Amino acid sequence: MENRVDTDQKECSPSRQTTCKMKETKQNMPEESAQAQSTSFHPPRAKPKLVFHTQLAHGSFTGRIQGFTNVKELYTKIAEVFNISPTEILFCTLNTHKVDMQKLLGGQIGLEDFIFAHVRGETKEVEITKTEDALGLTITDNGAGYAFIKRIKEGSITDRLKTVNVGDNIESINDQTIVGCRHYEVAKMLRELPKNETFTLRLVQPKRAFDMIGQRGRPNKSPIEGKVSSGRETLRLRNKGLATVEEPPSEREEKASRKVDDLLESYMGIRDVELATTVVETAKEQRSPEEFGTALDNLLGEFAFPADFVLEVWGAIHQTGI
Repeated sequence: MENRVDTDQKECSPSRQTTCKMKETKQNMPEESAQAQSTSFHPPRAKPKLVFHTQLAHGSFTGRIQGFTNVKELYTKIAEVFNISPTEILFCTLNTHKVDMQKLLGGQIGLEDFIFAHVRGETKEVEITKTEDALGLTITDNGAGYAFIKRIKEGSITDRLKTVNVGDNIESINDQTIVGCRHYEVAKMLRELPKNETFTLRLVQPKRAFDMIGQRGRPNKSPIEGKVSSGRETLRLRNKGLATVEEPPSEREEKASRKVDDLLESYMGIRDVELATTVVETAKEQRSPEEFGTALDNLLGEFAFPADFVLEVWGAIHQTGI
């Protein structure tokens, strides 16, 4: 039905008075104002949801996940797809099912990345005699309560054992559970173990593909595996606040983050790309080493970075030209 004002009608009835006034007002509006009013009631368009593909690293069907803002929520979404507990997931890699620490999922995911979840496999206990000050282990964590071995130094005490592997989750040290501890806390515990004494590590290795022979619902390689994401943007996961889609870091920023990650390993026995990225971002906003140290204390005080570490990091970052 066409709505219009009856020009022959001299007076509006009480029941139609408000309606008539609204219609007359609309007629008297400038064209731009009327157009603006008609469009102002349209609801804003919803942003498209980001959808990622995922598989279990030892073999599974391909699932789809979305709607997560941090690593814990990501693990929960993956667990729902495969009907497992989130605590079964040790860590995730991007674009490969292998235990490849260079492809470890950290705080950023390329919008075209394929996520492989590595779940708990066999448990083993290993006795180690600390004959040297350093064990040769570099520790990282999954952001959800599990610390694991990211690197084993060649020729070190641990390397000579051959029973401890990269990717092994450290579940306990001398029967003291460390589930829920951050990587720097675990590294500190290992450093402080007395020299020339024997201690026991309980380790959980990721489930291997051969554990599921006959149940592997895909060929030897996923179609995405081995490919490098062509998308430029990444999803940045945060412990606090919402995840955001961002441009990837510049070449200088990546170089600075690698330098900081190396210094984290040298000083603290840990590697953490996301932590290194946060340190670089913090340094960019400061004007002096003193301001940088204060900012790190405010933002990452739990790490208790020593003063010489802060100075060396400041110098390394600014040597890259940032």
